[in-house]
Amino acid sequence: MGNEKIYQMEFSKVYPLLVKKAVKKGRAQEEVDAVIFWLTGYGREDLEDILSKCVSYGDFFQNAPQLNENRKLIKGVVCGVRVEAIEEPLMQEIRYLDKLVDELAKGKAMDKILRK
Repeated sequence: MGNEKIYQMEFSKVYPLLVKKAVKKGRAQEEVDAVIFWLTGYGREDLEDILSKCVSYGDFFQNAPQLNENRKLIKGVVCGVRVEAIEEPLMQEIRYLDKLVDELAKGKAMDKILRK
């Protein structure tokens, strides 16, 4: 799948997959939301609004109120690629979220996931 196809996917279709991955491993939707809020600067009302509209995955990140400075501390492999080595900025943001949800699903403590 090309990057453009990923960028054009509706966030409202991706979000349930992120939640499902975490919940399946015993985590809560609220924890997925907390990760999203930490990474993007969105709040609860923002997320609910985005989920009720046709917002693309790309636009979700491009319009994020405040991307967390500490996201650059996220390291590791997602889909066989090191997130810190991804050169396309938008794809790197998407993979940061994937990595955080992976960490959540693997049982990592929220303090460590949120780089506190």
